[in-house]
Amino acid sequence: MRSIRAAAVGAVTLSLALAATACGGGSSTGSGSNDSPKTLTYWASNQGASVAVDKKVLQPELDKFEKKTGIKVKLEVVPWSDLLNRILTATTSGQGPDVLNIGNTWSASLQATGALLPWDAKNFARIGGKDRFADTALGSTGAEGKDPAAVPLYSMAYALYYNKQIFADAGISKPPATWDELIADGKKIQAKGKTALGAEGSNLSENIHHVFVFAKQHGADFFTADGKPDFTSPKVVEAVKSYVDLMAKDKVIPTGDAEYAQNQSVSDFAKGKQAMLLWQTAAANLKSQGMSEDAYGIAPVPVISGTPGSGTQVNSAVMGINMAVFKNTDNIDGATQFVKFMTSDEEQKILNTAFSTVPPVKSAQRDAAFSAPATAVLKDTLATSAVALPQVASESQFETAVGTAVKDLFADAAAGREVTADSVKAKLQKAQQQMPAA
Repeated sequence: MRSIRAAAVGAVTLSLALAATACGGGSSTGSGSNDSPKTLTYWASNQGASVAVDKKVLQPELDKFEKKTGIKVKLEVVPWSDLLNRILTATTSGQGPDVLNIGNTWSASLQATGALLPWDAKNFARIGGKDRFADTALGSTGAEGKDPAAVPLYSMAYALYYNKQIFADAGISKPPATWDELIADGKKIQAKGKTALGAEGSNLSENIHHVFVFAKQHGADFFTADGKPDFTSPKVVEAVKSYVDLMAKDKVIPTGDAEYAQNQSVSDFAKGKQAMLLWQTAAANLKSQGMSEDAYGIAPVPVISGTPGSGTQVNSAVMGINMAVFKNTDNIDGATQFVKFMTSDEEQKILNTAFSTVPPVKSAQRDAAFSAPATAVLKDTLATSAVALPQVASESQFETAVGTAVKDLFADAAAGREVTADSVKAKLQKAQQQMPAA
């Protein structure tokens, strides 16, 4: 899921228990029909710089689909601050779209509602087969051992974006590969009057994505093997503290970023106010804000030591957008045709180019359009050093509870209050108490 869109996740986690027996879509049967074969309603997530930009990208492709099939697609681009709430409301009311985009980190949570069409072997065969998709992308489509609840549409990974001129002015010849190097570089940058690293301290999902990676690098997990929350283990506490310490102790993240939640750190980077940014597939966003591609470089997210890879060298979550179908849609055949169209090689190239994302369809990903150095960093990260966020039914509650804990810790750091292992553990204990009972 793209983190810039998740600023208001705190209100999103309506009780999934209430939704567990509900269905979305339009059919009263709950199992799908073809009662309205000439129309589809599509909720698209906001991928570009604005809703208007997304409509400009998507509408020509939907017109193309209509010309090809005779099915008119009614498009609504839903802001990320509203999307999960809208989806959960649809699962409880039974009134939702036929097809929708979901952040891939929500896959298991929404799968648990029972509202989404399972992508079994038969359904995958209708869109060209499961093996068309990258394994990393498929790993964020639902709980292990169950048929996927969605199909990968756009893939993303975190990277370190750095301002070449600021680095040169500070005498830094290459991007940092470890956190110690980043902190050392940050001090050189600050000596030249620039801020070092941007963050979105009030963005709950952004917080989750980073502390998840820090936990992996510390050899920790937020959930046990059987899916129970384990937020207060010593290594998890150490990992969360090390992330917040980039502001509280190391001073490379400015205290004002504790209040950022809506892309402000990207704007600061685009305007040359800060030297580094940890972000997902940021090229289109930076371009929309007037930053030339020549002005910045892109490198893997730092690790504790060595180089990115598997195990404790993980440096990104597998981020992305999946496409789901409400299983009580009243145009089940049309919905399946639409998913096939949107995941075709041609559309994958068009859409992922427009949004500067990476195609999860393997054949499209190999296209020359995705061979630029910046994209190569993202593809390599996805292939070798990214892992899926926990595919558990309570993942969306996890984003809210732990994301809020990190937000509160950043607020403490910004206010000059000491961030200790004990204060971190207390916030994480409170977060764990907010999780649903197993």
